[in-house]
Amino acid sequence: MTEDNQNNSKEINEDNQDNNSVKHTFEQTKQKMHHNFLNRAKEASITRRIVVVSIVVFIILFGFGGKFAYDYIMDGLSPVDESSMEEVQVTIPLGSSSSAIAEILEDNGVINNALMYRIYIKVNNVTDFQAGDYTLSPSMTLAEVSNELQSGRIVEEAKFFVTIPEGRTIEEIATLLSNNVNIDEEAFLDLMTDEAYIQSLIEKYPSILSETILDDDIRYPLEGYLFAATYPMYEDEPSMETIIEQMLDKTEDVLLNYFAEIDGLEQFSIHEIFTFSSLVEREARNEEERQMIAGVFYNRLEEGMRLETDPTVLYALGEHKDRVLFSDLEIDSPYNTYRVYGLPVGPISNFGESSLEAVINPSDTNYLYFVAADGEIYYSETFEEHRRKANEYLDRDI
Repeated sequence: MTEDNQNNSKEINEDNQDNNSVKHTFEQTKQKMHHNFLNRAKEASITRRIVVVSIVVFIILFGFGGKFAYDYIMDGLSPVDESSMEEVQVTIPLGSSSSAIAEILEDNGVINNALMYRIYIKVNNVTDFQAGDYTLSPSMTLAEVSNELQSGRIVEEAKFFVTIPEGRTIEEIATLLSNNVNIDEEAFLDLMTDEAYIQSLIEKYPSILSETILDDDIRYPLEGYLFAATYPMYEDEPSMETIIEQMLDKTEDVLLNYFAEIDGLEQFSIHEIFTFSSLVEREARNEEERQMIAGVFYNRLEEGMRLETDPTVLYALGEHKDRVLFSDLEIDSPYNTYRVYGLPVGPISNFGESSLEAVINPSDTNYLYFVAADGEIYYSETFEEHRRKANEYLDRDI
């Protein structure tokens, strides 16, 4: 090969190497741009989801105008001050609930709005916050704050767990806590009627609690709001306030999953949905029964009929009885659905998520009556049929 040919070949190889280098750099840049685009698209999608859920929440709660609600939500999702260089020392105690963490962050000026942060972490399924000391900044996004709070090093297992079953009243929960957490039963019930304390909870949990629960006819304002679940306890003797807030956090977490559906139930407030759900909980034993009984109750409400459900009589009486007598049905109480039309004044117990789902998505049925006897439920479309089944299965002439 001549020297000229060798030089030409060398130049071609160098050109090919340059081209390959440029091509490789271009591919890297293209991949980086694509990655950044996907990240931006993901963040935009998350923001849209949060905005939709939040607008539904605020329209339900406050009747805000769309523009006002949107501005309020976007402010809550934005950093406090993007240009801030300030460092804030924040301590998250062991066993802190999501609402407690949100309050701590807002109080320290790290986030704009505790409620919006709770919605953010719920929509994005952000969990496993760790106790510890953190250095945060008002310039951080909610995602950055959340990532930091998941990196703590103080991790402690629960000392024990307490299970609150479905269908339990405040008084039954008080007894359960007395037996399992060494909580003074009488002190707990006193706290359940402490108006100043209840008012502070209404302010802290506006998405689930309202002034309605302070109605003089309601026995315990938080009846039905202390969600049925198993709760970890991180202290040997946790305070009543800590336990109550854990339960309300759980209620709020569950309800956030259904706000869009609840918005479609225009005839009911959240308090009425909780009341409805408690009736379904006390009457039914499984998901199919809950949906069917919810459908029957809807039909009776639409027909202007009284619900006439025995658990409301027992709650009005304030006692447990194996059999409700005709004389019991006459008790004068805003809880007694044999005397009042529509829903009772408030919930008669807590409830499980499946009862809430049944109220939101009841069975489509023509039944107006049902009889529960011997572990079975017998439905009827007419009063004559219902009366015959009541005589047959309950030995009760109605």
